[in-house]
Amino acid sequence: MTTFEVAHLREQGQDMIIIVVGSAFGTYSNQEQNRIAGLLQQAATSAGLGGTVVPVWDAGLGRMGFLAPRPWTPFFRSLSLQDVALSINRELTVNW
Repeated sequence: MTTFEVAHLREQGQDMIIIVVGSAFGTYSNQEQNRIAGLLQQAATSAGLGGTVVPVWDAGLGRMGFLAPRPWTPFFRSLSLQDVALSINRELTVNW
């Protein structure tokens, strides 16, 4: 079982489930990142959280990596991990 910090918010008319994952996430292949994001989406839905999961991680050098729908890219580029940390309002436990 793994517990993740989550910022569940509504921004730009969209429900977003921002999940902080480990920095290693950024080293995974696109296929593996998408597989994990799908599992996180299923877990969030099962926990009653509505919206789209967006994994975020420390990409080094003060940058935040993210896996978000393309239209949301400008919004996520404007965020930092500190911004996300200030918006944490839930935890999500995933039973891998």
